[in-house]
Amino acid sequence: MLAGGASRRMGRDKATLPFSAPDGETTMVEQVVRTLNTRCSPVFVMAAPGQPLPELHATVLRDEARGVGPLLATARGLHAAAAAGAEFAFVSAVDMPYLDASIIDELLGPARRLDADVVLPWDGRTHYLAGVYRTTLATLADQLVEAGERSMRALVHAVDTQRVVMPEQRSLTNVNTPPISGNGASKLANSNGIAIELMATNRIAPWEWVSSV
Repeated sequence: MLAGGASRRMGRDKATLPFSAPDGETTMVEQVVRTLNTRCSPVFVMAAPGQPLPELHATVLRDEARGVGPLLATARGLHAAAAAGAEFAFVSAVDMPYLDASIIDELLGPARRLDADVVLPWDGRTHYLAGVYRTTLATLADQLVEAGERSMRALVHAVDTQRVVMPEQRSLTNVNTPPISGNGASKLANSNGIAIELMATNRIAPWEWVSSV
């Protein structure tokens, strides 16, 4: 899980942003780690140097610098997962406190069946930081970083990537801006800057397979 981003739109560290979970108050990083622990072992949190974090049921790895893009942190995480004996790793962002662990299952299955390098959810846009990645991609990610690349797109476009079409759902919402008050509804702005109500959403369509990216 990538937790060391610059959080420019939020205006503060997103990892320690308070979050109201069904069983009480917590932080975004704790909530995402809790979800990941239901499917993944071990769990690695990629943090910035000096970034304060609560005690977590995860291994915290520190980046050398902050705000240099997600690809470097992903490379380190994939190396760590490979060293732990994992064939695949679920790569997520810290700003997804509504993540449903079932998405991990629904991506990992086709990753194994199709022998894909990367499997990502697609709901009108590609979610690079909510996907399953083969851990052997760590070396390629290192090479791309050395070549000056910072974005996940560079890695995804260089390998066999499959997308799973999914309906828009709260589970894939990125919390990038502070809460917006209005009409008593809990609202947050998603990664496109559009305010959405945080309400329970039922999946309305079956998964579909599409061709490689």
